[in-house]
Amino acid sequence: MTQQWHVATIGVLPTTETIVVFDKLTERLQGVVDGLRGKGRLTDENIADTLRQVRMALLEADVALPVVKSLIESIKVNLVGTEFDKAFTPGQILVRSIHQELIKVLGEGVRPINLRAQPPVVILLAGLQGAGKTTTAGKLAKLLKEKEKKRVILASTDVYRPAAILQLERLAGQLEVGFKSSDPKESPLKLAQDALAEARSSLYDVLIIDTAGRLHVDADMMKEVQQIAAAVSPLETLFVVDSMAGQDAVNAAKAFGEALELTGVILTKADGDARGGAALSVRQVTGKPILFIGVGEKTDALEVFHPERIASRILGMGDVLSLVEDVTRQVDMRQAEKLATKLKQGKEFDFNDLHEQLQQLEKMGGLSAMMDKLPANLANKAKAAQGQMPDDREIKRQMAIIRSMTPKERRFPKLLDASRKRRIAAGSGVHVSEINKLLKSFVEMQKMMKLMSNGGMSKLMRAFGGRMPKLF
Repeated sequence: MTQQWHVATIGVLPTTETIVVFDKLTERLQGVVDGLRGKGRLTDENIADTLRQVRMALLEADVALPVVKSLIESIKVNLVGTEFDKAFTPGQILVRSIHQELIKVLGEGVRPINLRAQPPVVILLAGLQGAGKTTTAGKLAKLLKEKEKKRVILASTDVYRPAAILQLERLAGQLEVGFKSSDPKESPLKLAQDALAEARSSLYDVLIIDTAGRLHVDADMMKEVQQIAAAVSPLETLFVVDSMAGQDAVNAAKAFGEALELTGVILTKADGDARGGAALSVRQVTGKPILFIGVGEKTDALEVFHPERIASRILGMGDVLSLVEDVTRQVDMRQAEKLATKLKQGKEFDFNDLHEQLQQLEKMGGLSAMMDKLPANLANKAKAAQGQMPDDREIKRQMAIIRSMTPKERRFPKLLDASRKRRIAAGSGVHVSEINKLLKSFVEMQKMMKLMSNGGMSKLMRAFGGRMPKLF
């Protein structure tokens, strides 16, 4: 009950960060499905036209041509000459077929990371410069420490970019995991060997080695990473690839796949590219499974890769399971219970409560991230009710406004007269009109909370004429 209260409260608040890796592809495929509305059945003609549109959508999403051809052919085989239940519309039949093929492309061989070996298990990260290897090394260390309960040590062999060594050392300190110091004067091979010796002598469970990258594939780079791999015998050799790299990601994947015994892929920066073709292409080109996907800059922004969920997200079907996991992992349940009890006792929702909700929402990646995981039809309705979603700067302004209030003003918003508003505006660096806008939204929110505490969702919907109020 408490969790339901908290989700209901937090679900209507604004924020920013989102996973956009497949936005453009989702948009185009939704258009293809919409084009089949009103069609009574699938014919050879509309199947051909639809597949042509799907092909264009995939190419625009930067999916490699061989992958597109393979995917389209598989979808065609599923559709042509197959008897379908008449209860399904042509659009639903198409979506199901594309969904099945996307899962095959993305999901073949997907598995948990392999840690079943005599410690220390060595994980080697390889990829081009700028792919996010160093950041990913820290994220992976945090995930293994917290979820797998492993003692992890990080080591860098990047002697060409001293900032990479310092960055990894700082990440290790922040995450409270081990770090093997690296002297840029030593060879990368020697650094890797020393790191393995340290991991063994200090009884670490996992050693994560961050290797040097280049702006392009070259022979020296490949020879160096091959020597490191031969010296430390990694159980996992993971290719780290930037989702924004497009066709460059495909070329790099081929080169690294030929040079190393890759065991898996980590797709990074999935919050920064709307096309997403790299995910489909790299999986097919390397023949290795995507194990993780990076969805932000924070150290906890690394998710286990679930092909079914990603395929559903591409097709606008949402990813409700990930949303529930986010809420379960990030929500402060004690705070949720405190707020639920307060509302049940008839006490009013105040600015302290709003500030706490905004903080909780930031931890979850924001309302945009939540919307991204809802089915497209529900997300579109929610966005229509809210109007244009506020960006990160607006959320920070709202929090700054609340922090510029006195404790008494937070508890009793009715105290905010013209003089107090001017003081708060000056303290938070905004115009008085921003204060008024926030207050207007806050009054709506207070009303909603009161209705929820007294009569539940049905009374809430009646009060707002069957629609959710626009809060920000």
